Amino acid sequence: ILTAYDWADIEEEAKEAGVTAFCSKPIFLSELRGILAAPFEQEKDEEEDTQLEMFTGRKILLVEDNEINQEIAKAILEEAGFVIDIADDGSVAVDLMKKVPDDAYDLILMDIQMSIMNGYDAARAIRALDNPIKAAIPIVAMTANAFEEDRQLALEAGMNGHVAKPIDVPKLLETLKDILKN
Repeated sequence: ILTAYDWADIEEEAKEAGVTAFCSKPIFLSELRGILAAPFEQEKDEEEDTQLEMFTGRKILLVEDNEINQEIAKAILEEAGFVIDIADDGSVAVDLMKKVPDDAYDLILMDIQMSIMNGYDAARAIRALDNPIKAAIPIVAMTANAFEEDRQLALEAGMNGHVAKPIDVPKLLETLKDILKN
């Protein structure tokens, strides 16, 4: 309802009739924008709550050799509810996957450009593990290599997805949600 008058007397009755918001005249663009966006923000909050429930306690192995990138990714993922372990090279990740229990991780986030063993080779080595459960763990490339050919190389190496750096948080979380819901 758009009105120049005080709506306190009719607010309860109007809400019972289905009115969702009141806006006073003169109308300001910022106020109108806020009123029009409010229902969508509520839906977004509900979606984020569902996503947080889905991610809480899920375990990710973050394979990243750059300490700053490790800290950024860890903060983002922990805020979303994930439990994070870090391997600072592909070879460390492969050795770790050989030793941990089958259910140690729900997913691996894998950098591509690392000094000792790159992400492509690490993904191939994990896919070649004798244990079929460990060999099938979802692996997502998280890399500055953002071209379509890079995405194809990641998929050919056995990865399940590809996310570009710098990290687009909504895109990263959507990718993880899509992969983990399977």
